[in-house]
Amino acid sequence: MAVHRDLTINDLAAEAGMTVRTLRDYNERGLLPPPMMKGRTGYYGEEHLNRIRIVERLLERGITLNGVRGLLEAWDRGEDLADVLGVAAPPAAAPADGQAADGLISATGLARRFDALPDGLGRAVAAGLYEPVDANTYRAADPALCELFDRLTAAGMPLGRALDEIEQLRADCDHIARQFTDIFLRTAVRSYRRSARTGNDVERLSAELAATRALPSRVAAGVLDRSLERYLGVVIRRELGDVFPDGA
Repeated sequence: MAVHRDLTINDLAAEAGMTVRTLRDYNERGLLPPPMMKGRTGYYGEEHLNRIRIVERLLERGITLNGVRGLLEAWDRGEDLADVLGVAAPPAAAPADGQAADGLISATGLARRFDALPDGLGRAVAAGLYEPVDANTYRAADPALCELFDRLTAAGMPLGRALDEIEQLRADCDHIARQFTDIFLRTAVRSYRRSARTGNDVERLSAELAATRALPSRVAAGVLDRSLERYLGVVIRRELGDVFPDGA
């Protein structure tokens, strides 16, 4: 279960990677639950971060802010999203597990899978596991992430704990991305702003931008591989020495 945190709107903006002005706009449009007031200060928590991620994913799908608000209100009321969007239900029933042959997942099947968790489907969408295709169907937003999630649950990890692990993994990756973005701002962008902004300066900035997009995955992969081998080596020697005597 996610740990409750008291975040001011400035803290929330920093966590979400957006401006306070955008968050205030979301609040005014009714896209976020109201904050918990302590005196004259409003405080936010994980539910607000999850809701922001859902809003951003729906916006990425081309849904307008008014459309997002209608979807969220219907979701909060437990209504069928097909009624909100004005589309007909599919004529054929999806398989029992909700997984269709074309990789699409029925909304009802997916909701049933996460039914035991408070806002379970919302958390799964916010964590980047699934994304809505229309009112009746979802698909894997990140197949590799979904594969990891399925492996965790298949190994017997409770659904909520598996979601915790995915959320933590996403948070760790987000932290790395922000680090590299901050480095880009403090080096390439700062250097460009101090330059004469000639054509050569623009070319250097473009090259630095391309490197910033490509470098993190290579650096993180190398560091992760070495760290993983070190930690796995400890586990193999301590727990599986009889199975892998050579530490394979």
